[in-house]
Parts: sequence; C-alpha cells; structure tokens
Amino acid sequence: MSKKGKILVTGGTGYIGSHTTVELIEQGYEVVIIDNLSNSDAFIVDRIEQITDIRPKFYEFDLLDTDKLDNFFKENADLVGIIHFAAAKAVGESVEIPLHYYRNNLVPMINILEAMKKYKIENFVFSSSCTVYGQPDELPVTENAPVKPAESPYGYTKQVNENILNDTIKSGANIKGIALRYFNPIGAHHSGLIGELPKGVPNNLLPFITQTAYGLRKQLSVFGEDYNTPDGSCIRDYIHVVDLAKAHIVAIERLIDGKNKNSYEMFNIGTGNGFSVFEVIKSFEQSTGEKLNYKVVARRAGDIEQIWADTTIGNNELGWKATKTLDEMTLSAWKWEQNYRKDLN
Repeated sequence: MSKKGKILVTGGTGYIGSHTTVELIEQGYEVVIIDNLSNSDAFIVDRIEQITDIRPKFYEFDLLDTDKLDNFFKENADLVGIIHFAAAKAVGESVEIPLHYYRNNLVPMINILEAMKKYKIENFVFSSSCTVYGQPDELPVTENAPVKPAESPYGYTKQVNENILNDTIKSGANIKGIALRYFNPIGAHHSGLIGELPKGVPNNLLPFITQTAYGLRKQLSVFGEDYNTPDGSCIRDYIHVVDLAKAHIVAIERLIDGKNKNSYEMFNIGTGNGFSVFEVIKSFEQSTGEKLNYKVVARRAGDIEQIWADTTIGNNELGWKATKTLDEMTLSAWKWEQNYRKDLN
C-alpha cells in the first residue's frame, strides 16, 4: 500500500473522476475505482495507467448493489477516504426521467455512508454542484447564499445528498465530510489521453462544440439568446477539469490531516468569472482556428440564466485556486476530441 494511503473514487472512469484519479496517483495515493460504466468506458483505466505508469484497481458494478458494495468494503477496509462522483448528471435529461435520477443519485449515497459507518471509514468528499443554489438573488454566489428550490431533479438530488451527508454526520456517525459545489467543468488533461466522453448526444456545451467542429454533429444549438445577460445567452463559471481535480485532492487531505474546521463543510469551486455561451464559442474559434456552425434555438427546460462563483472562502480555506484560462480550457477539449477520434480510426 502507498505511504499516503488508499482512496476510493466512485465514478472514477468518468470525466471528473478520471482526472481526479490521475492527480491522486501523481500525489502518491493508491486509488481504487468503482464504476458501472453507464456513462464512461473501461479503456479509461488504460489511459490513466498510460499517464501515471500506475494502474488503479477497477471494480465494475453498480452502487445500488449492496452485496457487491459490502464485499468491496471487506476487501478494502483500509481505505483512508472516499471521493464520491458516481451519479447521473444531465440537467435536461433529469427533467425527462426524474425517477432514474432519484434512484441512481440518492440511494448510492445512503449505501456508501452505511458502509462507511460499518467499516469505520471517516473521510468523505462529495461531488456537489452549483445547481444547489438555483438562480441566486445575488451574484457572484457565496457559500452562504440560500439553497433555493432546485430547477431540475438533478439539482434537487445534489441538495438532498448534501442533506443526507450533513444529517448522517450530525447523527453522531464518525464521519467527516466536504461537499464541493462546483461550477461548470470543461477541458481535458494536457496529455490528450482523457477528457469528457459523453455517451450518445452530449448534454454539456463543450463536448457538443468539439463534436460539431469535428463533423460528428451538424450544428450546435444555442439554447436562447433572450436572457437578461449582456449578449442574451446563458452565463456560467467554467473551470478547467484539472484545476477541479486538484481541489478534490486538497479537500480529502484537509479531512485526512484533520484541518477541517467543522465535521461538515462545503466550498464553491470555480474561477469566479462568468462566461456566456457566445463567449465560449468565440474562445473555441480563437484558440483552435476552427469555425463553428451554430444556430440559436428556444430555451431549454431546467436551465438557469446566469451563475458564477464567489471563490473567496474556498480559495482561503483550501489554499487552492483555479489557474487555467478559458482559451486553455477550450483548446485542451479540442485536442482531446481530435486524439480520441483519431484513435478510433
């Protein structure tokens, strides 16, 4: 076992999970992954090994399966912490199939926390989301902003999971938890070996942009240009996925080292800058030299108008800061798309 200890990453072959796994391994941790591959591919484990020269142990099963989960914890009772990403994550899709989101996103959280109590594992980082804020009254949004009624079942599952974690900790369970409320992760690892790989039609802006530029999609749809924003399109706080992955390492180490100030904490993880959909398109065209075919269509259900983070508390408490520019984010996403498609041919 590595001298730094063993970390479980659920959803570790997924987009953020795979980048976090790479950062953990490079920081000297042993990583084990649980993933059911519902929105990822097993070859990502090979890619993680290519980048780090170390192959994380991979368990393919669903966190709804309590027998398999219990067997996993019996085998890995020496875990020092868990970073929990595994979840369905598309806002629009959650409006269409809410029951899938409630079952798939809430029950695994309960199952993992019960296993943590049983096997006496203390440290837990939860992949939360800025969707817990709904459309904030004031921008930028701070951690003290009220959690408003969610705009989508996806956003609601993040709110409920935060409550489940907090209530479990308050109940006297010997668990310490951090919820990282992150904004919009984009971009890819500088190696071009891992990146965002949605199954089917992408729900997120950047993969739709890169797939359109590559010729896989005829046209990019911009959902609405009549929002109350400078150019009429929605505004988000986009953060490079590697910056985001590094925030998870800092968070789990805060818990392992006992530097947390409360047994449950939450932090915004973003850049503190808001960019509109049109600004992201412009950045992509500038950084890559590719022209995008796009058209404006009607607004999409569940989308909020604008949100970006006040990152002061997270920056100060975690000693972490996002470093990468929007152009770096869009260019890295394009390099990943090209690499991935080239390897398929």
